[in-house]
This record gives sequence, C-alpha cells and structure tokens, in this order.
Amino acid sequence: MATIDVLLNGFSFSTNEGRPAFCSVTLVESKGFLILVDPAHVGRRRELSSALQQRGLTESSIDAVVLTHAHWDHAQNFDRFSAAPVLLHTRERRYANSPHKNDWATPPWTGIALETHQLQEVVEGDELAAGVRVIDLPGHSVGSIGLLVETEDGTACVAGDAIHSSWVLESGQPPLVFGSLSQARESVAKALGTASIIYPGHDQPFRVIDDKADYLQSFALTINNLDPEREGLRFETGAPSTWTMPGAAP
Repeated sequence: MATIDVLLNGFSFSTNEGRPAFCSVTLVESKGFLILVDPAHVGRRRELSSALQQRGLTESSIDAVVLTHAHWDHAQNFDRFSAAPVLLHTRERRYANSPHKNDWATPPWTGIALETHQLQEVVEGDELAAGVRVIDLPGHSVGSIGLLVETEDGTACVAGDAIHSSWVLESGQPPLVFGSLSQARESVAKALGTASIIYPGHDQPFRVIDDKADYLQSFALTINNLDPEREGLRFETGAPSTWTMPGAAP
C-alpha cells in the first residue's frame, strides 16, 4: 500500500488585495519511491525545505515531482528538485507554452521555465508506482490531473484544484475555471465518484461521509506581523462563487 503525507497544508482564503494562494503540498510514497505533488510557490520555499528536513529528507530525496497543473501557486518550486523529473499532462505542457491571454494563473513565462527542466508527460491510467496512478481531471485548467492512491484506509485522490476545497464537495461547483466549466464540473463528480478520501488543492484532507467532509486534520494557521486589533483589518465570510476566465470553454 502507498502512503500520503501532507508536507504543507492548503488554504483557500483570499483578500481584497490579492490571493496568498497556499496550495497543499503532499508526499506520496510507494515501496520507497517518493513522489512530491505540487511544490507550491516561492513564498513557501523555506517552509517546504523545512518540512522535508523534519522527515529526514532533502530535495534530492524526491524521485518525481507531479504537477496537478501548471498554475504559479502550485508549480514554481519545481526548480528545487533538479534530480527529479517533473510530470505533467501532455495538454498542460502544451498549454503552458502558449497560455490564454486572460489566464493570470499561467504567466507567459511558465512554459519557458518548465522547459528548462526534465519533463515527463503523463495521461490517465499511467502507473507512477505501485498503487499510484494518474487520473485526468480537466476543467480548472486544460490539463489538470490528480493521483489515485491505494492506501490502507481506501482509495485517496490527490486532486489538486479539481477539488479546490470542501466547498466543492458540498456545492458541486469549482470556484475557479481557466479551462472549461463543464469539464470542471464533470471532474468534480469523477474525483468524488472514484475516491472516498480527498486531498484537495486548497484545504485539509477529508473523507467523504454522507456527502459531507469529515476532515482528517485540524485547521491551523498563524498570521504573523499583523495586529488583530489594527484599524482597518476586517474579516468577511461567505460562500465562494464560481469565477470563469473570459475566453474559457463552456
């Protein structure tokens, strides 16, 4: 059986001044083969190295890096893993080299940067290690993928932003669509129909019980250098809505 370890938790909060965009970073291990999924953005580089060190690992310990998609918040730290191939879907690689002009999550330099590395294209059904295989989950981006992992607790899906957070489970809606809204909705249903445990792109992992999220980890986040009583600081709550990139497929 394979195992999944959350190196860095994902969070889905945003601000009126932009998105911190903290994605989940997971480590999948099968018979000693180490797969790092979504190395995150450069603002979390030190935290990623520290998480590896806490487990007695370094960047050179990783055998493969999987990008569920090429968005900046998931992909930027790929260059820290110079000894490992970077795996991504064929469509995502092609798109990253010529992204849509309205796609702020895939800057024009994305493909140029990725092509400096050893890339390996994958598609649905590819087995990366014993009990670890690729599942196509397009919609959030044109070539989004996840990993289906056979664990002692059942089949888990490391879903990237195809399942952004537990809100997607409850609503059936993807909050951000850069590829295709209809495909994104289909991928939500596909992931939830395939696995009972979800490792979402921007939330803590959860088990699906009676169509509800039963979290496997508690929420914990510390915000530094900001006085909670500072004038002008405000917290707003409310359900997310679906934003679709102008020019995206229906």
